[in-house]
Amino acid sequence: MKNAQGVRVRVSGTAALLTVALLAGCAKSGIEPISSGERYVSTERFEERYLLGPGDQVRVIVFNEPQLSGQFAIGTNGEISLPLIGSLVVAGKTVAEASDLVRAEFSQGYLRDPRISMQIDTYRPFFILGEVGQPGQYPFATGMTALNAIATAKGFTPRAKRNVVMIRRFGEQYEQPYVLTPDLRVWPGDTLRLTERFF
Repeated sequence: MKNAQGVRVRVSGTAALLTVALLAGCAKSGIEPISSGERYVSTERFEERYLLGPGDQVRVIVFNEPQLSGQFAIGTNGEISLPLIGSLVVAGKTVAEASDLVRAEFSQGYLRDPRISMQIDTYRPFFILGEVGQPGQYPFATGMTALNAIATAKGFTPRAKRNVVMIRRFGEQYEQPYVLTPDLRVWPGDTLRLTERFF
């Protein structure tokens, strides 16, 4: 009797877990797609607001010091390695903030009144998966839209859902659904996923 009851309890518990999982899946898939906000506005002054991260490459110019200037990649640890001053963490900073950091470090006994210019040479790539002709990793370009990204990946497959795209922002764990319009912007490091339509 005790064993039989134990089995029934375990089965009931399993059934309850499956029910919760199914309900959670339904709730997740039923999320209303986002149709407005920062991804749907102009990209003017994008670089001023952009936060540097691994995969980006910046060009640092130290005026009158060509041997200290050059292109530098931001590593997976968020650092760039510069002559004389060594490694600096720039991930999570704007270009202006990173430039100020470099200037401050060069001022610590290395250069008198250093003048620094920094700009982004190459943004980290974006990724596109699912129902596109050629899923993969692609270089990012300023002003890129989701439709541009899809075209870069050889367009929609015949099964693709064409009014919604899932996007996971760089550094975030979960993707979110967005209404696919000509104004929807892609950001460096994004992962886009085109799902399959059901009819």
